[in-house]
Amino acid sequence: MQRFVFTPMTRDDFALFWPTFQTIVAAQETYAIDPDITFDDAYHLWCTLPLHSLAVKDGQGQLLGAYYLKANAAGPGKHVCNCGYMVTPHARGKGVARAMCEHSQVLAGDAGFEAMQFNAVVASNHVAVALWQRLGFAIVGTVPQAFRHPSLGLVDTYVMHKRLVKDA
Repeated sequence: MQRFVFTPMTRDDFALFWPTFQTIVAAQETYAIDPDITFDDAYHLWCTLPLHSLAVKDGQGQLLGAYYLKANAAGPGKHVCNCGYMVTPHARGKGVARAMCEHSQVLAGDAGFEAMQFNAVVASNHVAVALWQRLGFAIVGTVPQAFRHPSLGLVDTYVMHKRLVKDA
Protein backbone atom coordinates (compact mmCIF):
# COMPACT_ATOMS: atom_id res chain seq x y z
CA MET A 1 0.00 0.00 0.00
CA GLN A 2 1.42 3.38 -1.01
CA ARG A 3 1.60 5.76 1.91
CA PHE A 4 1.99 8.98 -0.07
CA VAL A 5 0.64 10.12 -3.42
CA PHE A 6 2.81 12.35 -5.63
CA THR A 7 1.09 14.42 -8.30
CA PRO A 8 2.19 17.34 -10.46
CA MET A 9 1.45 20.49 -8.49
CA THR A 10 -1.45 22.50 -9.86
CA ARG A 11 -2.18 26.15 -9.13
CA ASP A 12 -5.00 24.95 -6.82
CA ASP A 13 -2.52 22.69 -4.98
CA PHE A 14 -0.16 25.64 -4.62
CA ALA A 15 -2.99 27.74 -3.18
CA LEU A 16 -3.43 25.07 -0.49
CA PHE A 17 0.34 24.93 0.00
CA TRP A 18 0.71 28.74 0.14
CA PRO A 19 0.19 29.10 3.93
CA THR A 20 2.94 26.52 4.56
CA PHE A 21 5.23 28.23 2.07
CA GLN A 22 4.57 31.65 3.65
CA THR A 23 5.15 30.38 7.19
CA ILE A 24 8.43 28.65 6.33
CA VAL A 25 9.75 31.59 4.34
CA ALA A 26 8.63 34.14 6.97
CA ALA A 27 10.46 32.21 9.71
CA GLN A 28 13.74 32.87 7.85
CA GLU A 29 15.30 29.77 9.41
CA THR A 30 15.75 27.44 6.43
CA TYR A 31 15.10 29.16 3.08
CA ALA A 32 16.79 32.24 1.64
CA ILE A 33 13.61 33.54 0.01
CA ASP A 34 12.33 37.07 0.53
CA PRO A 35 9.59 36.80 3.17
CA ASP A 36 7.58 39.43 1.29
CA ILE A 37 7.35 37.27 -1.84
CA THR A 38 3.94 37.41 -3.50
CA PHE A 39 1.78 34.40 -4.28
CA ASP A 40 2.40 34.79 -8.02
CA ASP A 41 6.18 35.12 -7.61
CA ALA A 42 6.25 32.14 -5.24
CA TYR A 43 4.17 30.08 -7.66
CA HIS A 44 6.57 31.00 -10.46
CA LEU A 45 9.61 30.12 -8.32
CA TRP A 46 8.22 26.80 -7.04
CA CYS A 47 6.05 25.60 -9.92
CA THR A 48 6.92 27.29 -13.21
CA LEU A 49 10.72 27.53 -13.24
CA PRO A 50 11.55 23.97 -12.11
CA LEU A 51 11.45 20.94 -14.38
CA HIS A 52 9.04 19.26 -11.95
CA SER A 53 6.96 20.48 -9.03
CA LEU A 54 5.01 17.90 -7.07
CA ALA A 55 2.34 17.94 -4.41
CA VAL A 56 2.49 15.19 -1.83
CA LYS A 57 -0.81 13.98 -0.43
CA ASP A 58 -2.10 11.24 1.79
CA GLY A 59 -4.55 8.60 0.58
CA GLN A 60 -7.48 10.93 1.31
CA GLY A 61 -6.03 13.76 -0.79
CA GLN A 62 -4.86 15.94 2.10
CA LEU A 63 -1.79 18.00 1.18
CA LEU A 64 1.28 16.98 3.19
CA GLY A 65 4.02 18.87 1.40
CA ALA A 66 5.58 19.79 -1.89
CA TYR A 67 8.88 19.68 -3.69
CA TYR A 68 10.49 20.92 -6.88
CA LEU A 69 13.24 19.44 -9.02
CA LYS A 70 15.36 21.46 -11.44
CA ALA A 71 18.77 21.49 -13.03
CA ASN A 72 21.28 23.00 -10.62
CA ALA A 73 23.08 24.80 -13.44
CA ALA A 74 22.95 25.20 -17.20
CA GLY A 75 25.16 23.88 -20.00
CA PRO A 76 27.95 21.64 -18.75
CA GLY A 77 26.44 21.62 -15.23
CA LYS A 78 22.95 20.50 -16.22
CA HIS A 79 23.58 16.85 -15.30
CA VAL A 80 23.30 17.78 -11.60
CA CYS A 81 19.89 18.60 -10.18
CA ASN A 82 18.67 20.57 -7.21
CA CYS A 83 15.51 20.15 -5.13
CA GLY A 84 13.60 22.05 -2.48
CA TYR A 85 11.20 20.42 -0.03
CA MET A 86 8.57 21.80 2.35
CA VAL A 87 6.32 19.82 4.68
CA THR A 88 3.02 21.12 6.06
CA PRO A 89 3.00 21.64 9.85
CA HIS A 90 0.49 18.83 10.51
CA ALA A 91 2.59 16.31 8.55
CA ARG A 92 5.98 16.94 10.18
CA GLY A 93 7.64 13.92 11.75
CA LYS A 94 5.66 11.47 9.62
CA GLY A 95 8.31 10.64 7.02
CA VAL A 96 7.11 13.07 4.36
CA ALA A 97 10.50 14.76 3.83
CA ARG A 98 12.21 11.39 3.52
CA ALA A 99 9.57 10.19 1.05
CA MET A 100 9.92 13.38 -1.01
CA CYS A 101 13.71 13.09 -1.14
CA GLU A 102 13.56 9.41 -2.10
CA HIS A 103 10.89 10.12 -4.73
CA SER A 104 12.88 13.04 -6.13
CA GLN A 105 15.99 10.88 -6.52
CA VAL A 106 14.06 8.37 -8.64
CA LEU A 107 12.47 11.16 -10.68
CA ALA A 108 15.88 12.79 -11.13
CA GLY A 109 17.39 9.54 -12.35
CA ASP A 110 14.51 9.05 -14.77
CA ALA A 111 15.12 12.59 -16.06
CA GLY A 112 18.78 11.79 -16.75
CA PHE A 113 20.39 13.62 -13.85
CA GLU A 114 23.58 12.01 -12.56
CA ALA A 115 23.77 13.73 -9.18
CA MET A 116 21.74 15.84 -6.77
CA GLN A 117 23.11 18.86 -4.95
CA PHE A 118 21.66 21.03 -2.21
CA ASN A 119 23.37 24.41 -2.47
CA ALA A 120 22.63 25.98 0.90
CA VAL A 121 21.44 23.71 3.69
CA VAL A 122 21.42 25.89 6.78
CA ALA A 123 23.79 24.26 9.28
CA SER A 124 21.45 24.95 12.21
CA ASN A 125 18.72 22.90 10.47
CA HIS A 126 19.98 19.77 12.22
CA VAL A 127 16.94 17.65 11.33
CA ALA A 128 17.38 18.23 7.60
CA VAL A 129 21.17 17.83 7.68
CA ALA A 130 20.86 14.50 9.52
CA LEU A 131 18.11 13.25 7.19
CA TRP A 132 20.04 14.12 4.05
CA GLN A 133 23.12 12.39 5.47
CA ARG A 134 21.08 9.26 6.29
CA LEU A 135 19.90 9.30 2.67
CA GLY A 136 23.48 9.29 1.39
CA PHE A 137 24.24 12.98 0.90
CA ALA A 138 27.68 14.19 1.92
CA ILE A 139 28.64 17.66 3.07
CA VAL A 140 31.11 18.65 0.37
CA GLY A 141 31.51 22.26 1.36
CA THR A 142 30.78 24.80 4.04
CA VAL A 143 30.03 28.44 3.32
CA PRO A 144 30.88 30.38 6.49
CA GLN A 145 28.21 32.67 7.91
CA ALA A 146 26.18 32.58 4.68
CA PHE A 147 22.76 32.70 6.31
CA ARG A 148 21.35 35.31 8.68
CA HIS A 149 19.22 33.32 11.12
CA PRO A 150 16.70 35.42 13.09
CA SER A 151 17.74 34.11 16.50
CA LEU A 152 21.19 32.56 15.96
CA GLY A 153 22.70 35.33 13.86
CA LEU A 154 25.09 34.38 11.08
CA VAL A 155 25.30 30.62 10.56
CA ASP A 156 27.07 28.44 8.03
CA THR A 157 25.42 26.74 5.10
CA TYR A 158 26.40 23.37 3.67
CA VAL A 159 26.68 22.24 0.10
CA MET A 160 25.44 18.65 0.13
CA HIS A 161 25.84 16.22 -2.76
CA LYS A 162 24.90 12.70 -3.78
CA ARG A 163 25.82 10.82 -6.92
CA LEU A 164 22.70 9.19 -8.40
CA VAL A 165 24.39 6.90 -10.91
CA LYS A 166 27.13 4.41 -10.32
CA ASP A 167 30.39 5.05 -12.11
CA ALA A 168 31.11 2.56 -14.87
